[in-house]
Amino acid sequence: MNARLGSFLRFLAGDAQADRLVPPTGYTARLTVFAAASMAFLAVFALALSLATGRVADRWGEALAKSSTIRINAPVDQMDAQVLTVMDILATTPGIGNARPLSDDEQRALLAPWFGPDLPLDQLPIPRLIEVIEEGDGFDAEGLRARLAGEAPGAILDDHTRWREPLVRAAKRLRALGFVSIVLIGALAGVVITLAASAALAANEQVIRVLRLVGAQDSYIANAFVRRYTLRALGGASVGTVLGALAVFLMPSSGEQGNFLTDLGFEGWQWLWPLLIPPLAALVAFAATRQTARTVLQEKR
Repeated sequence: MNARLGSFLRFLAGDAQADRLVPPTGYTARLTVFAAASMAFLAVFALALSLATGRVADRWGEALAKSSTIRINAPVDQMDAQVLTVMDILATTPGIGNARPLSDDEQRALLAPWFGPDLPLDQLPIPRLIEVIEEGDGFDAEGLRARLAGEAPGAILDDHTRWREPLVRAAKRLRALGFVSIVLIGALAGVVITLAASAALAANEQVIRVLRLVGAQDSYIANAFVRRYTLRALGGASVGTVLGALAVFLMPSSGEQGNFLTDLGFEGWQWLWPLLIPPLAALVAFAATRQTARTVLQEKR
């Protein structure tokens, strides 16, 4: 354990002589920093999207899971009697906390997005809607449907299952897509850093030959490149993460009525997740540069 800690500290401290192998500036240095910053910025948004879609879908799913709707289709002269019958059935059904018929204004507000705000409900054969709120473990939907069929044939129960299940499936797929995007972003960053490290090794071929002549080991040379590119990736990813988190923080929010766009962001402890991006970017750079350096040095023997 102490040996590993010592190696890690030596890696961070670096070696002045070895660091001269790697150009401190140039297009490869700029490319590495820019790639790490850009990938970290995109990773923050992918992570925010993944968490936000799950959060919004959970909110909607919970709301739909605790509420149901009964739609009553009956002739106008029988509508009030059907409503009273349904209310009596609901009053004696275990698991129902509250039930109430929607007013004309509430039904008009529900239909306004499709038919406009001036819909004449009194002149159209619009079904009456009863909102049902569950309590405890909920009610027996199949048993309630059977009672409605026997006592109020015009009443149809909609427990929102057909709306809730596709929403949950979509949320899971979007969440998975977000994490897949993060993996692809990390892989792309590794590819860019690999190309930059290869170009730097090729540009310093003469220096590497001289070092070998004076007894420098390939591991010594490789460590110089690994350290520089790891620290560059760490620095670039840190900048990209801060900018990405700031952009997410400035996104508008619509509170409890949020959707996938206005609710894009982190909540509470979720703000800790972006802090993992810079060290992960450094780890990707470490692995990519180490493998590249070993491969290139082996080929140039």
